[in-house]
Amino acid sequence: MRVGRRRGRLRVGIVCPYSFDVPGGVQFHVRDLAEALIAEGHEVSVLAPADDGADLPDWFTTVPGAIPVRYNGSVARLTFGPRVASRVRRWLETGDFDLIHLHEPVTPSLSILALWATSTPVVVTCHSALVRSRALQAALPLVRSSLEKIDGRIAVSEDARRTVVDHLGGDAVVIPNGVYVDTFARALPDPRWTGTPQAPTVAFLGRLDEPRKGLPVLTAAVGQVLAQVPGARFLVAGRGDAGRDAAIEALGPHAGSVEFLGSITDEEKASLLSSVDLYVAPQTGGESFGIVLVEAMSAGACVVASNLGAFRRVLDDGAAGALFEVGDGDDLARAVLATLGDRAARDRYVEQASRFVRRFDWSTVTAEVVAVYETVLAASDASAGVRADPTLRGRLGLRRRAEPEVLG
Repeated sequence: MRVGRRRGRLRVGIVCPYSFDVPGGVQFHVRDLAEALIAEGHEVSVLAPADDGADLPDWFTTVPGAIPVRYNGSVARLTFGPRVASRVRRWLETGDFDLIHLHEPVTPSLSILALWATSTPVVVTCHSALVRSRALQAALPLVRSSLEKIDGRIAVSEDARRTVVDHLGGDAVVIPNGVYVDTFARALPDPRWTGTPQAPTVAFLGRLDEPRKGLPVLTAAVGQVLAQVPGARFLVAGRGDAGRDAAIEALGPHAGSVEFLGSITDEEKASLLSSVDLYVAPQTGGESFGIVLVEAMSAGACVVASNLGAFRRVLDDGAAGALFEVGDGDDLARAVLATLGDRAARDRYVEQASRFVRRFDWSTVTAEVVAVYETVLAASDASAGVRADPTLRGRLGLRRRAEPEVLG
């Protein structure tokens, strides 16, 4: 047993399969989890794809050479191959970790390579909600024999948990994505983005060239909203020139009411969300959680979201935000107009959201993740002297690892 573990201090290696050159939800989760663990006194090293010279903390080890691959309705930048595998092995050897935490363990990138190479206790977090995936079906044969190495499974939502059960086997503890709630709650509004009763502001954040993020659904609703609230302004933030150009064409005469902000910083995002009257989430599928909804709720924006299962759960089944039918621009327009037209209802949504969102704060999420770590370590090493939570142990499906066979 490590001295660090006796003091409750763990040395954790976290692996992210997706490149930080074009970061997304999983990358931000990995970064924030590492920061939260470090703040609690644990030693953390993150292994992730990123080009040399990327502006990342010194506790990152980067692997260059990621290539774009279409995955789960998006484009992921992944890295694989013998040279990459060698770098993964060196990171594992020099890290001397108590535990390895792999994110998206069957995505064909660094997480699979680390799972193959490690003999350290393994926790995985699954972020995706997949019903059918050719990429996943192709990857499973590569890792099937290594799945028994997994000691604990986390899913960020019930939707992601179903993916674990259906494709990886075993069960998973649901621990949601984390948000620094107070950071968003303290963000100051920006006068450029603040609305008035006659000219309310409505925000959208997401990759503009990914149809599942729902920008075409929003553009289909803009004309109907402007017909009743002609001063409304729509603020659209995100990358994707092709998606922006298609949206401008679809908007036609209403394009002047939509401002495309391009890519924005974390600070600008928090300020935008604290400024607007409504945040709209028109995604059409492929969402296992809804982190931007949580950020908007934390910042005090009223949320209007498509009626996806993951979004319903984040919005407390509609008590913390308004819902509309998935992919239906007419119903989105109805929900936006109803919410803009009823200030009392908007205030009730925001008040409930401010209470409900606390369960997603990193202080809560980190404690739940560390409980999984400790349970896995106690189960895998009886000499650790840590009593495993029997309820959590059962939900993780833990069993003692078989001792390696000694050949004579």
